[in-house]
Amino acid sequence: MGTFKALVGFLAIILVVVALFQVLPPIMANFSFTDDLRQVAMMAGANPQKTDDDVRNDVLRKAKEHDLPINEKQVTVQRVLTPGLMAVYVAADYTVPVNLPGYSFELHFNPSSENK
Repeated sequence: MGTFKALVGFLAIILVVVALFQVLPPIMANFSFTDDLRQVAMMAGANPQKTDDDVRNDVLRKAKEHDLPINEKQVTVQRVLTPGLMAVYVAADYTVPVNLPGYSFELHFNPSSENK
């Protein structure tokens, strides 16, 4: 009975490790992508000549660097003009499929950033 419990415990640990190797990369890519969105928003706020399409293309380029499945319809760019200050809001909405042995699901992410 002791070896059976040890075997079940060992299998449980292996399943957790496999799940972590499938789930952690998209989560870490999202954290890094969120930092990139913050940088894109700051640069867009500092450069009023950049159009919304230029900002959207910058976001798509950053998404491609992180291998994220984002298209241009999933990117939101908004400008808020106040006297003496330009704020840029950038957001993306995407899902990443995760395939575990015997179970599949999608992780949904909605990173955003704005330059105030």
